[in-house]
Amino acid sequence: MAARGLGAELVKIEVENYASQPGTVIVGLGDKAVQESKERVRAAIKNCDFFYPRGKVVINLAPADLPKSGPCFDLPIALGLIALGNDWSVNCDSTVFFGELTLDGRLQHVNGILGLAAEAKARGFLRVVVPSSDAAEAALIPDLEIYGADDLIQVVQFLRGEVQLRREFQTVSPHDPFLPDSNSVDMVDIKGQAQAKRALEIAAAGSHNVLLCGSPGSGKTLLARSLRSILPALSLQESLEVTKLYSLCGMLPQGQTLIRQRPFRTIHHTASATAIVGGGSVPRPGEISLAHRGVLFMDELAEFPSSVLEALRQPVEDRQITISRASGSLTYPSQFLLCGAMNPCPCGFYQVPHSKKACECLPYQITRYQGRLSGPLMDRIDLHCAVSPLEQSDFSALPSGDTSEAVRERVNSARERQRLRFEGMSLAVNAEMSTKDLERLCPLSAESKNILELAVESLHLSARGYYRVIRVARTIADLQACEGISVAHVSEALQYRRRE
Repeated sequence: MAARGLGAELVKIEVENYASQPGTVIVGLGDKAVQESKERVRAAIKNCDFFYPRGKVVINLAPADLPKSGPCFDLPIALGLIALGNDWSVNCDSTVFFGELTLDGRLQHVNGILGLAAEAKARGFLRVVVPSSDAAEAALIPDLEIYGADDLIQVVQFLRGEVQLRREFQTVSPHDPFLPDSNSVDMVDIKGQAQAKRALEIAAAGSHNVLLCGSPGSGKTLLARSLRSILPALSLQESLEVTKLYSLCGMLPQGQTLIRQRPFRTIHHTASATAIVGGGSVPRPGEISLAHRGVLFMDELAEFPSSVLEALRQPVEDRQITISRASGSLTYPSQFLLCGAMNPCPCGFYQVPHSKKACECLPYQITRYQGRLSGPLMDRIDLHCAVSPLEQSDFSALPSGDTSEAVRERVNSARERQRLRFEGMSLAVNAEMSTKDLERLCPLSAESKNILELAVESLHLSARGYYRVIRVARTIADLQACEGISVAHVSEALQYRRRE
């Protein structure tokens, strides 16, 4: 099978040889790794004491017009040549093979095995033979026989019925205990900043985008890192989605077959648009896809090039990214929580209370700096929060607030209410609700509508901003275990909208 984004296309391998000048040819739009497989396969077959066909060998990867990449075709190509050279055949109609071969015939890891196994099941195959190192990952797909092999000899003996390969079974459970991120910051360790902590709690509960703006040293980055400590656990289905992406990119942690913690991707402001949204001659997932079901943290947001920031507008809204190239288009998921942090001006001290340093920026410099974030992008950020620096007397006087564990319990309770509300729908969190969903699931009282109508005028809310306020109000109500949206919920949601 040939990987196509998170899916795959079935590839049938045909081999033939002729009484002609010796040589091996691979046809079927294979990339450099596929073309080089003929040398790996030849050496592996001979070193395993199997007969390699004489004369000219032609290997066809059908369909011929489908581009194919990677070394996962080594094993099925070798099996075809062994069957041809030894006049041996076996019924493999219900079996799929993946694996890269070393020169001595051992099977090595291939990227994207989880997506390949899932596509094999979807196409009705019953068995999958993979390298032993990939068997546990492939076994995450239920109702599919997964067999792991160490080398080419084992696979041939298995097909001949001479040995029985070890079958791998799924070992994960949706009820596995939650494992907190060891790199996160506990909220109790952050003094003060009650409003910013409240904004992060709302963001985590409903997966709303959040922007922290404040002077240098006010704690923006520390607050953003604490966000990962209050995120709810991934469901098993969400874990499989994230694991497919990381498996495709070859980024699964060593010895780990399933990602159970929500991703937290931190991007430096020198990153290119291709690195963030994805791309390349063979389109690969970018940072926004690697942050799927997690957080994309962009520190020093105003320092990013405008081309990079504008590239975020569509995936933030649509929660997926389509990468188009001459060879075709691929779509990757990008349902992430955008968390940004920035200074209010180039020097960082514009309109900062309790600051001992005055802002030295000229008015046009401040306008130009803040203008790096366009109106359409800012309109897509639900929660705008100012982070003020603490005075020296506040370091010991201000309370620390709740621990991340206590906040995470409230977030989990809010997420459970959302799960029940969206049961039978394709939605997971409040931020994913469409306008039609809001009208049906989030009715507002006459008084709440009046407040929103006044806010449209005073805050210059767009239609997008209007409905985003309702989504945030719904999340605030969920955190307070309220069935309906009250005036207090709408008023608090409006406090986090950007002031022009």
